Amino acid sequence: MTELPEKKPNIYALLIGIDGYKPNRLYKDLKGCVRDINLVADYLLKTVKIPSERIFRLTSPNPEVAQTIATKDPEPTYANIVAQFKAITELAQAGEQVYIYYSGHGGRATTIYPELKGVDQEDEGIVPSDIGAGGRYLLDVELAMLLKRMTDKGLIVTLIMDSCHSGGVTRGDGAIRTAPESDKTPPNQESLVASLEELSKNWKTLTEKVDGDIAWVPPIKNYLLLAACRPNELAYEYAFDGKERHGALTYWLIQTLATSSTALSFSKLYDRVCAQIQSKFPQQLPMLIGDGTRAVFGNEHLPPQYSVTVINVDAKQKQITLNAGLAQGLSNGTRFAIYPLTATDFSNRQQQLAIVEIVEVQASKSVAKVLEPKDGGIEVRGEIKIEPGAPAVLVAAPVALVSRVLLLDNKEAGDKEHQLPTELVDKQQAALEKVRQALTGNGWVVEVKAGDELKSHYQIAVGRDGEYEISRETPVNNLGTPLQIDASEAAIAVVKRLVHLAKYQTVQTLDNPSSELATHVEFELVDENRQPFAEPSNIVLKQGKIVFLRVKNTFFQPLNIAVLDLESTWAISQYPIDGNPDIFFPLDDNQQIYLKMRPALPAGDDDKPAKETLKLFATRGLANFQWLTLPALDVDLGQRGGNLEEKLDRKVEELEGKGKSTNISPLNNLLSIIGADVDKALPPKLARAMVYEPDPNAEWLTKQVTFTITK
Repeated sequence: MTELPEKKPNIYALLIGIDGYKPNRLYKDLKGCVRDINLVADYLLKTVKIPSERIFRLTSPNPEVAQTIATKDPEPTYANIVAQFKAITELAQAGEQVYIYYSGHGGRATTIYPELKGVDQEDEGIVPSDIGAGGRYLLDVELAMLLKRMTDKGLIVTLIMDSCHSGGVTRGDGAIRTAPESDKTPPNQESLVASLEELSKNWKTLTEKVDGDIAWVPPIKNYLLLAACRPNELAYEYAFDGKERHGALTYWLIQTLATSSTALSFSKLYDRVCAQIQSKFPQQLPMLIGDGTRAVFGNEHLPPQYSVTVINVDAKQKQITLNAGLAQGLSNGTRFAIYPLTATDFSNRQQQLAIVEIVEVQASKSVAKVLEPKDGGIEVRGEIKIEPGAPAVLVAAPVALVSRVLLLDNKEAGDKEHQLPTELVDKQQAALEKVRQALTGNGWVVEVKAGDELKSHYQIAVGRDGEYEISRETPVNNLGTPLQIDASEAAIAVVKRLVHLAKYQTVQTLDNPSSELATHVEFELVDENRQPFAEPSNIVLKQGKIVFLRVKNTFFQPLNIAVLDLESTWAISQYPIDGNPDIFFPLDDNQQIYLKMRPALPAGDDDKPAKETLKLFATRGLANFQWLTLPALDVDLGQRGGNLEEKLDRKVEELEGKGKSTNISPLNNLLSIIGADVDKALPPKLARAMVYEPDPNAEWLTKQVTFTITK
């Protein structure tokens, strides 16, 4: 990341991380929350340059892992949390920012404010560390008052909650768990925030104009909420690097910020983090409430563009070292453009000195090789040399093209969800050996080796009903008819499902965060009156209700676009813009279109809500986006490679006849590999990842909107 200006930012931060809880019957200890806070604090100190005296921490380590996480922070008891809120409200001045980051359990309890919410309704709240030792929840009604006091003073508040709305194991560790019941025990102490009369008056004022459910707290001016998941969903924690756990929201939030080559608005940050979380945990969809156009760590204006720094260059100018590594979310294959020491405008590609690709990633630094032009690099101009201290800006992140699967054959007998009936225990090894044999020769899904268990994308096990169970830390839903382990072709069908899911996941996560087109394409779902939804990150649509998709090109050149519908049936279809089923739609500069849509639930399964994502692709060059389409799960993927190649050739001929540009985007190469026929092996050099060429015609972007369809 780029070093922000030396001027100290006017930001205060309150970081609360709770792994260890006093003994209680509902909330088990966690293992990643204090690490989350350490990760966030490190980023705020070193990258955002917030002075340490403006960062306030309350943490409670898990006794089992406390020896690996040293902390001298005050404990996050109910009283301490309330006191710290009040202290920061007193310290901060109007116009300054306050970032509140909570990582831990969230809880629900029978409301103690029935006059506000109704009898038998529930309060939501943060679960302090002393909940089992005379403490109480910091309830939503209280949190709303604390935030209102801040915004009334003119503070600009951001609240990030890496926790769940429901109680129990609200940050699952990847295991299959069930959340316990709502807490029905009334608190044994009065609120330390305000009197019942004050709390009630504030809540009524804030909620009188709010329709529908309230997420954590009602919307307030100058307040923004980024929550790890929606009501009744789980917020997961997982060992992403195979060693230490982090909350999914925290891990990908910091990774996205650290690897973004441009400053982000909260909406852009949300979109990118959502795509990553959904690819790993489909049951977890974050929420964003508030002004998403506000810059992360900014007020009205976006902060300077971020970069990392070259800290070493070899004598031959063939290899460099960057001051970013695993901690910043980098991986092998990531590419950076190197600029002169004095460069400030990273959008000017003529200033680029070299393109480098990471070949070795360490904890906090990376080794990268300077690419030759034939490998995607650029010609070295004259005697210009790369110097230590030079800024490096992300230009391409690798796309994983192969999914890894772990075969789990060690379930024990028992009545719990993660156990098996006695008669199935001895059938596990034989059933999974069939899957292992079916994986042989498959280039799209491979079995992980011993010792790499935590690096798997999917896990296959035998379920309680004698079926093959496909999981991504928790069982994948909506997979249709269960595949029984005794069926003759079941193992082959499992592998076909894995290939299908792997392709779907690749399309889901495909992104180009450094694209210069990012600010030149507008993409949003609007209502039947063509007005924006009040909460664009939490859109719920009734089946059959008319909505519009608005797309506008503000770039100085025409762009070729396509809209893909990532359906809940695991199908990916292309939306025919203006009824045109062509491989892309040319959108002129300054052209705006409205696409009329009527959302529908999957046939035969219209009793359950369904999540769908509309994903926009835009590129300067030509590309056939139909490579990315998929039929519904269990439908034969078929042979289509030659047909799709011919479609692009015909489009080139058509445009040549009209005297128009026919430059094919290098992106098309990636699309064709993702969508290649399943019996076509991946090229060896692309079997792990692919990066994009730094060509102007390679400029492309994706934007997406996710919504829920109900009956």
